[in-house]
Amino acid sequence: MPSSEWYETGLPHIWLPYAQMKTAPTPLPARSTQGSVITLHDGRELVDGVAAWWTACHGYNHPHIRACAEAQLARMPHVMFGGMVHEPALRLAARLAAMLPGDLERVFYTDSGSVAVEVAMKMAIQYRINRGEPERRRLLAFKGGYHGDTLATMAICDPEEGMHHLFSGVMPEQAVIDLPRDDATRAAFENFLQTQASTLTAIVVEPLVQGAGGMVFHDPATLSFLRSAADRHGLLLILDEIFTGFGRTGTMFACQQANIVPDIVTLSKALTGGTMALAATVARRHVYEAFLSDDPEKALMHGPTFMANPLACACANASLDLFEREPRLEQVATIAAQLSTALEPCRTLPGVRDVRVMGAIGVVEMDRIADPASLRTRFAAEGAWIRPFRNIVYLTPAFTISEQQLDFLANAIRRVLKDG
Repeated sequence: MPSSEWYETGLPHIWLPYAQMKTAPTPLPARSTQGSVITLHDGRELVDGVAAWWTACHGYNHPHIRACAEAQLARMPHVMFGGMVHEPALRLAARLAAMLPGDLERVFYTDSGSVAVEVAMKMAIQYRINRGEPERRRLLAFKGGYHGDTLATMAICDPEEGMHHLFSGVMPEQAVIDLPRDDATRAAFENFLQTQASTLTAIVVEPLVQGAGGMVFHDPATLSFLRSAADRHGLLLILDEIFTGFGRTGTMFACQQANIVPDIVTLSKALTGGTMALAATVARRHVYEAFLSDDPEKALMHGPTFMANPLACACANASLDLFEREPRLEQVATIAAQLSTALEPCRTLPGVRDVRVMGAIGVVEMDRIADPASLRTRFAAEGAWIRPFRNIVYLTPAFTISEQQLDFLANAIRRVLKDG
């Protein structure tokens, strides 16, 4: 087969994500990855500034994760999790429970972040049903939030967000209001709960960073406020740590910066170091205990076919090994300092509204970006894989990225934005 035949014959049959297929730029053919570099089929190299949608926290092809994956592949790549368990999944569950704050101790595995959030939503709703409170079935989420693209998760995303507004009226209606980040929005939030709390089961929020909603930051005090409000009104607090979990904001989990314990937390993205698809919904003891009964209808009836895939769990355990053995959080702090310095000159460029950094997240917010796909093509021509969206250009690199590579990415942003 000619070396490029797979591309020409396969491309006409692919439907790409987040793309208008009639006008989308031709996708780049990746051949291999190593560290923070993607090598294309023609030999060109791109420094990856987004770590494969924020997942490859240790860089690509880390030898420890690869060795553990190879060993597990030879031993048992998969077995059903219905009525059967295995060492990688149980070992990972125990490690996650030990790492997470408080009594977050029951791990339900899924394959993707969206499904992990759906499971959290089902848990929160059935929690009320099992407790004899079926009227408390709505969820409260926030404008600017993003929790997935499946039908149920779209209902708790920003209703005006471009990906989901077409489905208005199809999805179950949930409550979506302003995040209580200042005096005015906190007052409005409290007024809302005074009249609506009796219909709600839980609050859902991305802690510290609303990621796909525009990399919008809020402080730990906001999380503390939400925890307190949830307690006062008898609500569960669900933290979607799919983006923020595993060091991205500077602590292992974002909720640790507010010293709070959510009732349910969702994890994915960097869980396996970007190697395999895996997600988890982790519940506190009192949530889990609401499902214990002699009545089979009170069980959580959910079970993805590839739930707790042994190969993925082995990769996740290997990733946690690296967090224990290597100075990942120190590396995040170093990245934060370097991004703050390297991106600050962008503040003076035409059309730049804001520059902000939290942990290994660097954001240049524009007044508008007319064509994000075209901008992505220009970055690729500079040798940088940077994927702007909405009105932001951002970096979420691997924690192992070199100082030189990070400067290269920041310089590429400055050059491209300066040229307009």
